[in-house]
Amino acid sequence: MQGLYQAVGRLLITLGALSVFSGVIAFFPVFSYKLWFTGWSVWIACPIWNGALAITAGVLLLLALKDWTQRSLWEASFTFVILNLMGCPLHFAVALESALLGPYCFYSLSGVAGTSYLGYAVAFPFPYAKFPSLCVDPPHYEEYHLTLQTCDLCLSVAMLCASLTAFLKLFVRLIWNGHE
Repeated sequence: MQGLYQAVGRLLITLGALSVFSGVIAFFPVFSYKLWFTGWSVWIACPIWNGALAITAGVLLLLALKDWTQRSLWEASFTFVILNLMGCPLHFAVALESALLGPYCFYSLSGVAGTSYLGYAVAFPFPYAKFPSLCVDPPHYEEYHLTLQTCDLCLSVAMLCASLTAFLKLFVRLIWNGHE
């Protein structure tokens, strides 16, 4: 039983770190030397915050495992696992919506005055195959965007499964031991 807590805790830390890294690399411009392309949006914030929740839940699970009798650590890890369970579907929905709407092109077909979100100007879902180079700057941004959102989709499902496993084990532990 302790092995499962340890495995889930380490898995949550690893997946959370990957999610935070995904959000951070989405923040900076890709394949471009122009720093004014740096942006902030919900596509970036969701992986960072959900990853931070997963890291916190994983660390608390590992700390609670070391000090088995410390009830407050188990309660805190249970709380953060529940928060992560609520954040994972949101993370999945944001990544799916982002992949379907298409990339945020910094300079698009209209030259210097970019059209901003091309997903609103192009048919839904975004036609990745029809326009392989729709974003003029940065180049290959469509592939990067689709890869990043696919990774976020997979990370959110994996974190949901790990959090659900931790939740069920902690819930069974709570029912078994009661409110002592």
